[in-house]
Order: sequence, then structure tokens, then C-alpha cells
Amino acid sequence: MRFECRGLTFTYPEADKPVLENLNFSMAAPGFNAVFGPSGVGKTSFARILAGGNNGPGGDALIYEGISTILYSYNQERLPGWSCTGSHLEKVCPPKNSDLRKELIKIFKVDAFLGSRFSQLSMGQQNRMNLIRYLIQDFDLLILDESLANVDEALRETIVLAIKEIFPTKLFLYISHNLMEVARFCKDILVLSHPGKGKGAVVVQGQNYKTGYTATPQAIDRSMLEIMNAV
Repeated sequence: MRFECRGLTFTYPEADKPVLENLNFSMAAPGFNAVFGPSGVGKTSFARILAGGNNGPGGDALIYEGISTILYSYNQERLPGWSCTGSHLEKVCPPKNSDLRKELIKIFKVDAFLGSRFSQLSMGQQNRMNLIRYLIQDFDLLILDESLANVDEALRETIVLAIKEIFPTKLFLYISHNLMEVARFCKDILVLSHPGKGKGAVVVQGQNYKTGYTATPQAIDRSMLEIMNAV
């Protein structure tokens, strides 16, 4: 299972310059990969193009092998408010994933909010609840676009490590502004810079820590430096 970009260039209608220019790289499952770069560099644009598949704006520049279902979750995405969040999760969860739903609810620490409506939750609670509804569905590639924003650092680490452990064969693309987090927990990190810098797509290797890891500060510093040099 993998996807590849071959010369991906994208320009918004009416824009003078492309937001993405001549991206060439590939990423393969399994793994927790990332997209990193400064604000406005095109991370979300890339995520949406990737989620669109071959029939989207990426067209023939995107090649997918073994990937038929791509899901895209993003920060501040909202659930319908006509029922409590627990009922909504039950409705979208395939019966075979009922135990998985219960496990994720416990790990994400949202048990106490299942009887609340989505609008009653804090931003961090909303993001956690929203991400669960994607994880309980069938997917090959799941894009997490700042999906854990507003979640405290300790719980965010618990969630990332749990996802890697529960879904060992899946492919994830994690979009975050948190340099340390990306360097520690991701395998391949696509670093985007503004078009015109002539750097293209640079893929840096992260530390890819898993549950029970022992941090190596020197290795993390090396990955962070490589990422910053690639921006």
C-alpha cells in the first residue's frame, strides 16, 4: 500500500502562482508519516488534493497502489448537533468495530462526554470525538490535518502511540505545526517550502517512536535540524 506524487503542481483558480509546485516523492504503509512546513505553504491544500484521489485536482500526478479508501479529518470539523455525541458514534460505527469504538473512547478519554451534544464540548474534546468517528470506519489511508489540536501534550502522545499500536498495517498522514512531535513520532516527514525556493519535496526521516520507547535526545535533535534545514 503506497501513494506517489509525480510532478504534482497545483494552482488555485484566479491565483497567479502555484501553491504546490513539482512535488515528487512516495510514501508507503504501514506507518505514521507527516507533512510539515510553515503556515501558508500548502499543507492543507496538499491534504485535500490527496484525499480527492485520481479523480480530484491532483489527476494523473497522484498514483495509488492498494489504497481505495482515503479519509480526511481536520481541526474544527463539526459533528451534527441533533443528537448526543455517543449516539452519533454508534450510528456511524460498523457493527464489527463496536469493540474498537469502546476501546478508542477509553483511550481518548471522552467517556464523560458521550451524553453531550457536540457544541457543548471544548475544542480539544470536539477534535478527539471527531477523530474517533474516522478511526472506527474502514480506511486504507487516514489524513489527520491538525486533528489533535487543542489536546494537551500528554494525552496527544498517548493517542498517537495508541493509534500506531492498534492500526499496525494502516497508512496515516499527520499534519502538525509541532516540530518536536513530528520528529519523535513520525516515520517519513514531507517538508514543504514555498514554491520558487527550488527545494521541491524533501522527505526527512523521523524517529518513529512506538509504545515503550526510550527517547534519544541527540537523534531527535538531528531529525529536527534536518526538518528545519529542509523548510
